[in-house]
Amino acid sequence: MMAQTSGRKKGFRSGSLFCLCAFLLCFTISCQNSPSGASQQLGASLAGTQVAHQPYTLPQPKATADTLPEKPQRARIAGVGDMMLGTNYPSASYLPANGGKDMLAQVAAYLREVDVAFGNLEGAILDEGGTPKRCNNPKACYVFRSPESYAQHFADAGFDFLSIANNHSGDFGLAGRKRTKAVLDEAGIAYAGLAGTDEYAIIERGGLKYGMAAFAPNSGTVSIHNYAKARQLVQLLEDSCDIVIVSFHGGAEGADHQHVPRKSETYYGENRGDVYQFAHAMVDAGADIIFGHGPHVTRAMELYNDRLICYSLGNFCTYGRFNLRGEAGIAPLVTVETDASGKFLGGEVIPVYQGYNHGPKVDGQKRAIQTLIRLTKADFPETALEITTEGQLLKSAN
Repeated sequence: MMAQTSGRKKGFRSGSLFCLCAFLLCFTISCQNSPSGASQQLGASLAGTQVAHQPYTLPQPKATADTLPEKPQRARIAGVGDMMLGTNYPSASYLPANGGKDMLAQVAAYLREVDVAFGNLEGAILDEGGTPKRCNNPKACYVFRSPESYAQHFADAGFDFLSIANNHSGDFGLAGRKRTKAVLDEAGIAYAGLAGTDEYAIIERGGLKYGMAAFAPNSGTVSIHNYAKARQLVQLLEDSCDIVIVSFHGGAEGADHQHVPRKSETYYGENRGDVYQFAHAMVDAGADIIFGHGPHVTRAMELYNDRLICYSLGNFCTYGRFNLRGEAGIAPLVTVETDASGKFLGGEVIPVYQGYNHGPKVDGQKRAIQTLIRLTKADFPETALEITTEGQLLKSAN
């Protein structure tokens, strides 16, 4: 066998050719005198040697439009609001039992059955360390640090995209953000929302490409106020993906701010953005689904240019340090069905509720559905979106 280097055969020198001829002559004479002995010697020389063989395969025909697999004609996307499964800061007493494994167990089936599932991750994920942010107003400021093992809980529940554009992603400084990204990478979960480093994410599921960009009014995040930058990111995703998801963390907080005012909102002195104008601008730029969060209560939905906008998905799974009284304790898990270009075809709301000692469970009282119907009728009477009492999302014929 001739050795090869860089795909080229080495040439023989004349001396090498003479030696080879002499060897072959001697070998032939030897075989004629003692064929069985020569065979044994040759067999012994190959003992223990493995020769790799490349299997021969028939040449494959070139792919054509008729032989390429067809793209799916529909997609199902799930979206939920704020999530913080427990914090080891300032005390491990704020962690749930059983290592947090049960926090998402009651709703995981709904997240796993869709093509892509999205949620908003509040706080940092790291076991220890980091520099906790300083709070000017301790009554309105909390910091969250979840154990690193909790990243796998999100993956096991079925999450594909997480937004880290919010006021808690920097709770433990750069170290917290760096470790959060590392453990999400290890868990196979895409994320977006940090300015300059992780402004968008793209994944492929079932033959379709999904892009996600996330925005917030908070330091270090991709700004909800910079419309030019936001449009640029969304248009980039529109050019390279089939379906574009936009997430925003904006609007004032609490049950007193449950309506969408169609103007800029200020809360504790911070400009939380005009979420109505922002959502419409992102759809105009190419977004197909808008998932809002931040107010910690459910807000209305609307259809705009055949794209679904959810203005706030409330508290979905927020253990230990969140107010869960009244409207803050109920939320929608929204599933959206679109065509392959992102156009709204329908959807469903699974109403959930939380308690102080358990994660989200399906709500037999369907309170989040009732809230959505009430708010959507009040805030967007012109919308073509119809929400049934059973939680079906339909496009009105009118």
